[in-house]
Amino acid sequence: MAMEVGGYNEVPDWPKMGPSLLIATCLIVAIRTAKWPATDNPATSNMELEKEIEHASHVSQRVLANLMCKYPTLFPKKKSPWYRAMSEDHPE
Repeated sequence: MAMEVGGYNEVPDWPKMGPSLLIATCLIVAIRTAKWPATDNPATSNMELEKEIEHASHVSQRVLANLMCKYPTLFPKKKSPWYRAMSEDHPE
């Protein structure tokens, strides 16, 4: 049974946007922690760093979502096919 392509929808190409989100998150963490003093206590610094990473991830996701809504042409797209129902798909 062959399926017939009815057309294509343009959808965001998420695998290509992953590195952008990662870089944005890392930049936010780097900027916010640049003036932190070096510490010898890994337990304390790890908790603070985890909070900063969570915050940076949240901020970068919100920025990406906002830009995707307002300026979708900035981001890579791919064509995703949609299929048309054929007569043998619907028995009578």
